[in-house]
Amino acid sequence: MGARTADEHVDAVVVGSGFGGSVAAYRLAEAGRSVVLLERGRPYPPGSFPRSPAQMGRAFWDPAAGLYGMYDVWSFKGCDSVVSAGLGGGSLIYANVLLRKDEHWFVDEQPMPGGGYESWPVSRADLDPHYDAVERMMGATPYPLDHAPFNDTPKTHAMQDAAAELGLRCELPPLAVSFAGRPGGTPGVGLPIADPSYGNLHGVRRRTCKLCGECDIGCNEGSKNSLDHNYLSAAAHHGADIRTAREVKAIRPRPGGGYEVDYVHHADLTAGRRARQQPVETITCDRLILGAGTYGTTFLLLKSRTAFPGLSGALGSRFSGNGDLLTFLLNARDRERVRPLDASRGPVITSAIRLPDDLDGAPGAGRGAYIEEGGYPGFADWIVHGYDVGDAVERAVRFLWDRFVEFFKDAPDTNLSKEISDLIGDGALTVSSLPLLGMGRDTADGRLHLRDGRLAADWTSETSEEHFTRVRKTMQGIADVLGAEYADNPMWFRKRIVTVHPLGGAPMADHPGRGVCDAFGEVHGFPGLYIADGAAMPGPVGPNPSLTIAAHADRMATRLLEGASRVPSAPGGAGATGTVAGATAGGTTGGTAGIPVPVHTGAEPAGGSAGSPDRAGKGAACAPESGSRGGLRGPSAAVSGRTPPARPPSPGPSAPEPTSLSFTETMKGFVTYGVADPRAGASDAGREPLSFRLTITADDVDRFLAEPDHEARAEGWVDAAARGGRRPVLRGRFNLFSPTGDEDRRLMKYRLYFTDGEDRGRTLTGHKNVLHGPPTRIWPDTSTLYVRLLDGHVPEDAEGDAAVVAAGVLHIGLSDFAEQLTTFRTSGPDGAAKLLDFARFFAGELWEVYGPESD
Repeated sequence: MGARTADEHVDAVVVGSGFGGSVAAYRLAEAGRSVVLLERGRPYPPGSFPRSPAQMGRAFWDPAAGLYGMYDVWSFKGCDSVVSAGLGGGSLIYANVLLRKDEHWFVDEQPMPGGGYESWPVSRADLDPHYDAVERMMGATPYPLDHAPFNDTPKTHAMQDAAAELGLRCELPPLAVSFAGRPGGTPGVGLPIADPSYGNLHGVRRRTCKLCGECDIGCNEGSKNSLDHNYLSAAAHHGADIRTAREVKAIRPRPGGGYEVDYVHHADLTAGRRARQQPVETITCDRLILGAGTYGTTFLLLKSRTAFPGLSGALGSRFSGNGDLLTFLLNARDRERVRPLDASRGPVITSAIRLPDDLDGAPGAGRGAYIEEGGYPGFADWIVHGYDVGDAVERAVRFLWDRFVEFFKDAPDTNLSKEISDLIGDGALTVSSLPLLGMGRDTADGRLHLRDGRLAADWTSETSEEHFTRVRKTMQGIADVLGAEYADNPMWFRKRIVTVHPLGGAPMADHPGRGVCDAFGEVHGFPGLYIADGAAMPGPVGPNPSLTIAAHADRMATRLLEGASRVPSAPGGAGATGTVAGATAGGTTGGTAGIPVPVHTGAEPAGGSAGSPDRAGKGAACAPESGSRGGLRGPSAAVSGRTPPARPPSPGPSAPEPTSLSFTETMKGFVTYGVADPRAGASDAGREPLSFRLTITADDVDRFLAEPDHEARAEGWVDAAARGGRRPVLRGRFNLFSPTGDEDRRLMKYRLYFTDGEDRGRTLTGHKNVLHGPPTRIWPDTSTLYVRLLDGHVPEDAEGDAAVVAAGVLHIGLSDFAEQLTTFRTSGPDGAAKLLDFARFFAGELWEVYGPESD
């Protein structure tokens, strides 16, 4: 989108195309300024969002691995998050809610439970005109519950019923969704949407909401009014130069005034290859607007300290997750009959229950919050399981497995960020279940900082315990009213949250001793440098933050244009030429905004998109929600300094030491002695208990995955309680997805040599039958082992002639499976990447067997 020279100079460079960057780019371009917007991801016209297994498998952002998709998932101490890469930033995958920050929640000098004060240098009155402007531009409208067929939305009515019973206020919040073909028109499903006067930069026809629940994985109808359909289209119409696939690597003051921005161009986002060292291009500008999201903007500034002498010591402070909490309602019933909640019908969020705050004049109420219903894509309904699970702990474990299955069902080639599916997808895949999303005024006492060159976060739920307790208690009350069972997100057992609304890091304040930028987003001491995104928030917004971030950016743009008659003079230290942030050690690149490569250790979205800060940890999570800085919305655009671990070269004469992978598995069941058929042995009246606990080790992950039999060592014990008790495995092997000659069938094979209580040699041989069928078969097939005990230590090729001592069936219990997920370990170079390779292989094999047949 536009050629440049090495000495290219413009009025303004905008980094990121989320709720901050898009608004700023439009306002400046409309005023006739020359604007270049840098976005790390690619455009997503309606119809281009990933849905097929192959597409979903590559829907993640990790240039070092050849992945350039929307989702960038990572983990910090105490919380997990997802950011988004794509033109439109987090608006591509948030849940459309446009709520204003409550008037009384703009606190001033309010003590925080963990010490310090929360203080907002702006008021509701300051932002109201800008709220109005953003709502008009984004077509904010409540869910049309009084029109057919929208009135048939059970989850919305259920939330209204629950709120009435609990004495709470429930509203239909404004949504950035087109329900009618034109403003003021009659709502309808699948109607053509008229383009606005500034056109549509995608040039693709859009249609009104079809109630499919796919908001958080990208709207292929174009009914979601994401930023590419309004602010970015309008910016392009007014001459803004929008450059996608541009990842910002460094920023610095420019001698004499203004700023320099270094970036790389990911020329081919479909290459499917690891990113190589790309040439760095530089552009200069009078004004630099950072909209890379909470993580991206903060990371870029942290890495840039040497180039920005005198930058406020408040950098990295006031970090919070906006009180985000995800839980679930399961098996709702009404007078002993199933109560349909139908989470997949409608937009992801249609209603919001408000919990009052002490500040509203409700003494003793505590800190205010919102609870909204969630949803999951309609196409996930076919994986609904048909059996009940016992107690609450096992339900949580079952949920974990269901999320695992659903995620891998659609993403055979993806990473281990399983929790993404929880937040953006399925909820509780039954018609009587519903995800609940809580958010509110938590304590903004977290801190973002650098650790070994990567972005790290210190945050704990402890100082916000009162908030989370109140929200959970209210959610439990909603469950009681609806006759449902309440289930925490499994991650809550570790007191971790999945935040889709990270805020802070470069907070606004009235002077540099308390904040990085002023109330208009201009960085203290550096004229012409602005922070337009969620990083500027000095505390939790309370409701979904996207509208407040956009209003802040609009107010910032107004002030910038009012004073734009002069070019900012050189900031203090503008002569500093130290290179900045983002430059990656070793030359590898990562996300944008300095956001580093995710370290998937196996186990929410943010705003801009400008980059991907290096994470200290990496992992899971997610859900949907607003903002251009964090919430299933995410930084969008261009910055980095990510230093991912380098993968070893292909094995060869000088190949590095291999990386091993291991995990532990426990299986229990019954066998019957004197019976040769496992099924008969499992149900015989004379059956006896049998169990084993094995540590499975692949000494060389690459070789394990490459060899057709995928063979690994098995060590541990076999326990035949009535036949000598626990006996060590003398030698054992395990084969994962061993081929059978049938493309629709694989075997997981076990062969364990041990001795019984009388020192007689025994061989436990068994297999799990992974056979083509509906995805609901994945759990029973992969958790059921048909075993036979043979007399002696019998090799596989002699098994047909061996005497069968006993036969039966073993199973993995839900609690044992939950434990197994925590036992994956690697040893050797690049362990995280090898674990990722293993996960891709495992998911891919499941897809090959259980995926739908091609036409």
